[in-house]
Formats: sequence, C-alpha cells, structure tokens
Amino acid sequence: MRKIERAEIILKELKKLYPSPPIPLDHTNAFTLLVAVVLSAQSTDKKVNELTKELFKVADNPEKMVKLGITGIYQYIKQLGLSNQKSKNIFHLSRLLVERFNKQVPSTYKELESLPGVGHKTASVIMAQVFNIPSFPVDTHIHRLSQRWGLTKGDNVIQTEKDLKRIFPSNEWNKLHLQIIFYGREYCTARGCDGTKCYICRTLYPKRKSKFICKKP
Repeated sequence: MRKIERAEIILKELKKLYPSPPIPLDHTNAFTLLVAVVLSAQSTDKKVNELTKELFKVADNPEKMVKLGITGIYQYIKQLGLSNQKSKNIFHLSRLLVERFNKQVPSTYKELESLPGVGHKTASVIMAQVFNIPSFPVDTHIHRLSQRWGLTKGDNVIQTEKDLKRIFPSNEWNKLHLQIIFYGREYCTARGCDGTKCYICRTLYPKRKSKFICKKP
C-alpha cells in the first residue's frame, strides 16, 4: 500500500470518529490558550485543565497575570511538573505581551517563539487554533502514530511535521492534528497498541505480526 493510500484511509477513519474535535485544553481566549499550552509541557491536559480552572478565574489576561506575580502563579500550578520554571515563563511572557504586543497574543511564528516557554509546537497550536493558519503541531501521540502508520521514519518531531505536511492537504492540518491526538489517546495508545491492534494499524499493515518499535521524539 502506498503512503498516499494509507493517508486516505487515515483521513476517512478519523473524520468518521472525530468530525469536530474540540481543543482539549480549556480556555476562554487566545491568552488563556497560550498559557494552557505552555503549562501542558510534560503534563496531562486533564491536570492542566484542573489547575487553570482556578488560575483563569483570577488571571485571564496578561495584565492580571503580571499582577499575580511568579509566586502567585506558582501557587496555582505547583502540582504540575516543572512548575517553578513554568511560573517564571508565564509571568515573563505575560509581561512581554503587555510591554511589546499591546496585551495581545502575536500572530507570527517569530513573535510567538520570542516569548519565554514558547517553542515551535506551542506556536503552531496558537497559529492553528487561534488564527486559523494551517499548521501541524506534533506532540508525542502524533509522533508515535505517524511512525506506526508509515508516514515518517520518526527521526525527530521536526522531520515528522515536514513529512505530514507533504502527505496531507493543508486544509486538513488544523483539524487533523487534533483527530490524531484523540485517536492516539483512545485507540492507538502507547501501551495499548503496539502497531498491530487498533483498527487503523491493522488496516494499514494487515501482515504486520510483530511489535512496532517507535523512535522517541
């Protein structure tokens, strides 16, 4: 089966399962989504949502977050991994938004990635979900499934992103990255599927009998 044929099967199945996938991180505006994505690094979306529910009640814009201060931010997110560094990043990115960007989340990769704690993946999420610019953020789920499905060799997330962008049409990217995440959490999990068990893996590789070993990002 050719790569383009596998891509068509994947798209068809994911559209059937997740016709309108929601953004898994709770937010009320561009700023709170940016903060939530920064906090989600090495943390589960579920835990981030639990903690930001209270944080965003007191600080849902850059000015309020700056007033809260590093220590104040930390008190709300201390249960997260890397909470000390995340508190600093959230404070300093909020201050930069106030000082340099008129309290608005910027709409270019260069400007977004100039903010503390914001790397390419986080910037891609904001470009896709806030500004509707075709983007393909690659997280651990997408990196794992892309390898299992023969869409990339998985050398690194940068290469995986390039490979996926070559295979799928750009008008599918913003929704597709969420669809793959949800499928990876529900069906093609890290431990629950080894490349031979879920529907898509079995359909794409019906003769695969042994466990598929994925490269870590």
